[in-house]
Amino acid sequence: MKNDLNLENTYYDNIDSNFINAFKLSESEFTHNELMDMLKVGNIPQKQIAAIKLDCIHNAEEIEVLLSNLTGCDGKIREAVAQKIYTLITNNNNTESFANLSPDIFADATIDINANICRLIVDSARMLKDYENFSFVYTNKLVTFAKEALCELNKFVFRDKKYVINKQLFKLYWCLEGLRYFYKYANQDDLKLILYSCSEVSEYTIREKTAQIVIQTNNYSEIKHKLINDPNYYVRQIFKSS
Repeated sequence: MKNDLNLENTYYDNIDSNFINAFKLSESEFTHNELMDMLKVGNIPQKQIAAIKLDCIHNAEEIEVLLSNLTGCDGKIREAVAQKIYTLITNNNNTESFANLSPDIFADATIDINANICRLIVDSARMLKDYENFSFVYTNKLVTFAKEALCELNKFVFRDKKYVINKQLFKLYWCLEGLRYFYKYANQDDLKLILYSCSEVSEYTIREKTAQIVIQTNNYSEIKHKLINDPNYYVRQIFKSS
C-alpha cells in the first residue's frame, strides 16, 4: 500500500500528527483496493477518509467490509460510512446485496447516538423497502428496540438523571421514524401496543412521530382520536396537514 500508511485501528500519535496525516490522506489518491484495505485495517482517520473517497462497491464481500464499520467503532467512521451507504444505495450500487446482508446492522445503526447517522440509515433503509426479507427483519428489530425503550422508560422515576431518560427517548424516536416507513411489516398487535404507549409519553416529539404513523392507516382509531386532540400544536398539526 502506497504512502507508507501505518494501519492501526487508532489515531496517530498526537493531535498535531493526527491533523497532518489526516490532511495528507485527504489530499492523496488511492486505488479502490487500497481504500478497501484502509477500511479493513486502517486507523480512525484512514477509515474515515477511505469511506469518503470510495466511489463504488463491487461485490458482497466489499459491502460486508463497509458494514463492519457502521457500528461498534468511532463516530467519525460511522458517520462517513453511513453517508457512503446512502450515496451507494441512492446510485443503485449493489442494492440487492445491501438488502441481503444488512437488515440487522441497519436496525442497530438506526438507533445510533448520532442523529445524522440515524437519519442517513433510515433514508437508506427506505430505498430497500422492496426487498421483503430486509423489511421484515429490519422492522422486527425496530419493534424490539421500541419495546425495550418503553420498558426502560416505565422504570424511571423523577430522581433519575435526565440524560438517562433522554437516551431512551432518543432511541424510541428513531425507532418510530423507521417504523413510519415500515409499519406494515410489523406484527400489528405489537405495533398497536407500541403506538398506544407512545401516545401517552410526555415528550411531544414521540407523540408527533406516533401521529405520523397512525395517520397512514385506518386502524388505531382510539389512538388517532387521542392525538387529534393532543395538547401540543405540532402533534395536532399532523392531522390538519393531511
